Amino acid sequence: MTTIVAPLEAISKRFDYVSVAADAEWAWARAGYGDTMTDPILITGCSTGMGRAAVLALLKRGHTVYATARNPATLSDLADAGARTLALDVTDDASMRAAVNAIEESHGAVGTLINNAGYSQAGAVEMVSIADARRQFETNVFGAARMTQLVLPAMRAAGKGRIINVSSMGGRMVLPTGGWYHASKYAVEALSDAVRVEVRPFGVSVVLIEPGAIKTEWDTTAVGDTATENGSPYAELDATNARIFASAYGSASASAEYAARTYVRAVRAKRPRHRYLITLGARGAVYLRHFFGSRVWDAGTSRVWRWR
Repeated sequence: MTTIVAPLEAISKRFDYVSVAADAEWAWARAGYGDTMTDPILITGCSTGMGRAAVLALLKRGHTVYATARNPATLSDLADAGARTLALDVTDDASMRAAVNAIEESHGAVGTLINNAGYSQAGAVEMVSIADARRQFETNVFGAARMTQLVLPAMRAAGKGRIINVSSMGGRMVLPTGGWYHASKYAVEALSDAVRVEVRPFGVSVVLIEPGAIKTEWDTTAVGDTATENGSPYAELDATNARIFASAYGSASASAEYAARTYVRAVRAKRPRHRYLITLGARGAVYLRHFFGSRVWDAGTSRVWRWR
């Protein structure tokens, strides 16, 4: 499967836009059309990667952006660029409340919430401790869900708002040694689909962004945080997985700045898509899984991971 996905990723990196529709939509956003008064924008997880790139891209379009991280000292360059910065830890309820309250006191409501904070807990399902699995869900799922709960009352009162949840192509297909991460992203997808219908009558839209292989610090975390113990029966599988990820997130991966353009489209589109898959490789993997089913997918991944 990776032998197919990696070349597709290279193609998507070579060509800035992967479809005529994406071309038109990005031009629309760049020109300023379709701006639906989505400010202020609150983004979680801005210390690195796509969150940081999204802040800069939105600031260039003139948006009011609140960049957040557990340690706001990591956001000094974003503050210099014009972002307003706040401390926000998505595993700490008091921290989340304080950030949302600060914005609502100044603006009445959060205009757009981008739930970007997340990480990948790698390792075979058997070998990852339940404590580590819970930490994965606290950040990737419950943090996003709680932030959504906190911003919705004021959004409903205002009769408008947008919630953008950063999922992954891994929320629509599964690879070995990523079970807990994939489970968290499938949960984000399901919650987003439910909330989208629930809040539509109040003028609030819900969007999913599903990145493929993007070159950020995330890939180092995903590869390096493998829960393998000495003598693990999955040691060979984990080692193969590390090599595959290192390759997939190497020369074939798109940049955080490339991904940030999709964040801008999702924020500014008058009628946003429900889902934005980023990179041609991600589209290829998701469509392969969907159209060929689990037997073909399992056979393909077992062959690529050399695990039979």
